[in-house]
Amino acid sequence: MNIFTRSPRTPAIVLVRPQLGENIGKAARAMLNFGLTDLRLVSPRDGWPNPAAGPAASGADIVLEQARVFDSVAEAVADCAHVYATTVRKRGLVVPVVTPEEAAREIRTQAEPSAILFGAERSGLETEEVAIAGKILTVPINPDFRSLNLAQAVILVAYEWSKHSDLAIPTEGEEREPRATQGQLEGLIGQLEEALEAAGYYHPPDRTPATKNTIRTILTKADWSNREVQAMRGVIRALVNPRRR
Repeated sequence: MNIFTRSPRTPAIVLVRPQLGENIGKAARAMLNFGLTDLRLVSPRDGWPNPAAGPAASGADIVLEQARVFDSVAEAVADCAHVYATTVRKRGLVVPVVTPEEAAREIRTQAEPSAILFGAERSGLETEEVAIAGKILTVPINPDFRSLNLAQAVILVAYEWSKHSDLAIPTEGEEREPRATQGQLEGLIGQLEEALEAAGYYHPPDRTPATKNTIRTILTKADWSNREVQAMRGVIRALVNPRRR
């Protein structure tokens, strides 16, 4: 397979609010070292394209040329069924935590597209952004010195992914239903939030963000197929607008 052709088992690398063009370039270089080319940028601080990225990429121009820019994490991963958020803290979320090697094995054996989120250099990912992911990816580094820069984090994850090229998608006698993409799941979550808002469910107001994150985590962990998502959306519609007999 040409390394410039992305298959479902090749994860997208999503840099959320990256600050410096040099760091984007270095991350692109790390990606191409291990055959990853799908770079997605969410609200880069200095805009895009960034002239400082090219020299830092050291020849990984194809990654920068194909990079896509999005306004939000949800938009950036809408076509992905498996989303991993890199962070050293769980941020109060009850989300499964995996190592880079575990994530790499999962990605290699999943039939649907995956994405890996990396936060801004100084602040990392926000809690609401981590909540979008189905799993947290944590690099087991020295707890007394967690200073890992963006390119280092990308290259660690990319290296682990490249190690497992011999893994194949398992085949079963009965074909598995396609898993819902993040975009389909966001539609379900948004519809449920609107229904709960109309019903006055969110109370007290200062707990609303935490409550929404809890509901999102419950729905994200469910491993929905797209048929199940459509069924649940139909259930919500029926509850909100019941038929008159």
